[in-house]
Amino acid sequence: MERHDTIVVGAGILGLAVAREILARRPGERVLVVEREGRPAAHQSSHNSGVIHGGVYYPPGSLKARLCVEGAARTVAYCEANAIDVRRIGKLIVALSEDELPALDELARRGRANGVAGLRRLDADGLRAVEPHAAGIAALHAPATAIVDFAAVCRRLAAGVAAAGGELRCGWPVAGVSVGAGEIRLRGAGGEEARAKRAVFCAGLWSDRLAVLAGADPDPRIVPFRGAYLQLRPERRGLVRGLVYPVPDPRLPFLGIHLTPRIDGAVLAGPSALLAGARDGYGLGTVRARDLRETLGWPGTWRMARRWWRTGLGEARMAASHRTFAAAAARYVPAIHPDDLQPAFAGVRAQAVGRDGRLVEDFVISATPRAIHVRNAPSPAATSALALAELIADEADRLS
Repeated sequence: MERHDTIVVGAGILGLAVAREILARRPGERVLVVEREGRPAAHQSSHNSGVIHGGVYYPPGSLKARLCVEGAARTVAYCEANAIDVRRIGKLIVALSEDELPALDELARRGRANGVAGLRRLDADGLRAVEPHAAGIAALHAPATAIVDFAAVCRRLAAGVAAAGGELRCGWPVAGVSVGAGEIRLRGAGGEEARAKRAVFCAGLWSDRLAVLAGADPDPRIVPFRGAYLQLRPERRGLVRGLVYPVPDPRLPFLGIHLTPRIDGAVLAGPSALLAGARDGYGLGTVRARDLRETLGWPGTWRMARRWWRTGLGEARMAASHRTFAAAAARYVPAIHPDDLQPAFAGVRAQAVGRDGRLVEDFVISATPRAIHVRNAPSPAATSALALAELIADEADRLS
């Protein structure tokens, strides 16, 4: 059985960033990255809006706040250094009514405390100077917010890991974890094994299962949420210049329907947020018995549902009705009509939910013998990846 210094589980943007960081610290380290799918970035790292978030939303002092701002700067610099197309198109967070102004003020306070560059408050005339077709009475403008194709970032990271001597094995789902004298062993679904001094699990939608295999507590559990996007027809893309977001409900980790230009020229509207029947439930009808059983068997799912059932009904209506979806987008750009929108794609968010029904908002990193586990890495994980990888590598170094 071959032996490595470090095994990284998961070839999404975070796993690849961790492998890159370890190899940069320890040239010549034997690093193996294993990925359950047939290619890197098969899930959250490629099924997202492509926004490099600025750090406005997150409570000052939280991991999200610190790592988002730092990670955004690193991501833009990495893309520019590696000829990856990245564009600072700016973000407007739009208040539609007087009731939303206190929350907008709080976002401005958070953004300034977090060090978000160039943040400014706009009145109705000011927001329309930035977005001529937008509606609203006020807005917060973050001009440095950028967009990128995170799948392209992952491809470059994977190439960099290989160039530094790391190895990537796709189609290698982990089925077992055991710890012996001075090593950790991973068993693949086909019976193959790999061993190392330490392992770092960046497994996204499967992070809780692998943590439990390694001896961790099952709390929190990953509950998958499917987010569907529509997109403006090409001839209507001119209605939106930059990112147009609502003032979010501070109690929820979801931002609501927003408008997002992409690197490929598309303009997205969405996403919705609907409980998924599978951890890879990109299709609305995709259901996997084990995934659904684990979601419905988790006490936190029902406690969450009791608290947020009205929100859930609204999201269900959104998922079922093209017209309802379009109406939500038209609140911010009134010229958008249902016929202007067509299907785009869906993503699945790995949302950690506590046994008590709490939606875990911040990044969560824990340890088991000879292993580090990323138990929760929701948005802005892609933005934060290069900074978060440094923190994870620090934790992994303590296992050596």
